[in-house]
Amino acid sequence: MSKVEGNGAVQHRTRRIPTPGKATILAIGKAFPGQLIPQECLVEGYIRDTNCHDVSIKEKLERLCKTTTVKRRYTVMSKDILSKYPELATEGSSTIQQRLEIANPAVVEMAVEASLGCIAEWGRSPLDITHIVYVSSSEIRLPGGDLHLATKLGLRNDVGRVMLYFLGCYGGVTGLRVAKDIAENNPGSRVLLTTSETTILGFRPPSKNRPYDLVGAALFGDGAAAAIIGADPITSVESPFMELNFAVQQFLPGTQDVIEGRLTEEGINFKLGRDLPQRIEENIEEFCKKIMAKEGLQNYNELFWAVHPGGPAILNKLESRLGLSGEKLECSRRALMDYGNVSSNTILYVIENMREELDKRGGGEEWGLALAFGPGITFEGVLLRSL
Repeated sequence: MSKVEGNGAVQHRTRRIPTPGKATILAIGKAFPGQLIPQECLVEGYIRDTNCHDVSIKEKLERLCKTTTVKRRYTVMSKDILSKYPELATEGSSTIQQRLEIANPAVVEMAVEASLGCIAEWGRSPLDITHIVYVSSSEIRLPGGDLHLATKLGLRNDVGRVMLYFLGCYGGVTGLRVAKDIAENNPGSRVLLTTSETTILGFRPPSKNRPYDLVGAALFGDGAAAAIIGADPITSVESPFMELNFAVQQFLPGTQDVIEGRLTEEGINFKLGRDLPQRIEENIEEFCKKIMAKEGLQNYNELFWAVHPGGPAILNKLESRLGLSGEKLECSRRALMDYGNVSSNTILYVIENMREELDKRGGGEEWGLALAFGPGITFEGVLLRSL
């Protein structure tokens, strides 16, 4: 790896050596559905598609779209789907069956595409994958998407499968933690972590009785991501770029009602407490210190930061509380701008941005944190080491 200096000279980068026995990220991939919606086009389309005639709702959505900082998003929802299932845009319609008919195959299709891209970057055979960790809050069926993914990828029939369902926004970091545990406790294993999400289950007409629906319409997107995780990489054929050094999960007692999702005949209904950013701000420093203490790290600005961008308010609160310099959350802000909040996938988009950024700087900081927050309120964190 090399970088171009200001004088045009190329400085060759020396990769750090992975810690023996520690899990590493060996490759990464992503995929998106075909519908790309620029944020400036979202309001007119959403109001039209849901037959909303309330001017105040439209004005509120316009304000929300500006404050999210999102520039574009991908979505499974399309005119063809609404033509086939017009009841999805009708208030009070029992549509859970129709939603699952759309969502179940869509999330697997995106998961397959992201996984194939990841496997191609990895450079080894799909038959060398020993385990799958499959993360989604967007499908419901038995058998689950993990089996459909393994079948479509042509994996061995004895591949070990783990499903992580309905974890919400922290699911991607949970997936990293679980994949790390598998890789480090099964010598020679290679774990395919795949996350895939769509907003189909939550799409519905706006209502003043459900203000969070508008937040979701302004913020969330669809897509998939994948990573290959393994310890003791074979350097002749594999290219580890990030070490998963230490992982922690923690919930905040008494906050289980701050983020809620309930499955109904109309799909999934979300409720988000206004105090979520404040709750995260009040507890984030102690959580980060717990992770950093593992390697005796103390200075927040000497680390790189891969934070799930749940929204700009959460990033701003975290940045302020920890006293981070302005560029530290740039990879998170860029992922939010380019894709929106894509739930469990988003942390892998941030990590991919971070890989590119660290490479540009010839390696950059050695240590960093991956963080995500979701229902519980649950905190997930991984101490990362750039290789």
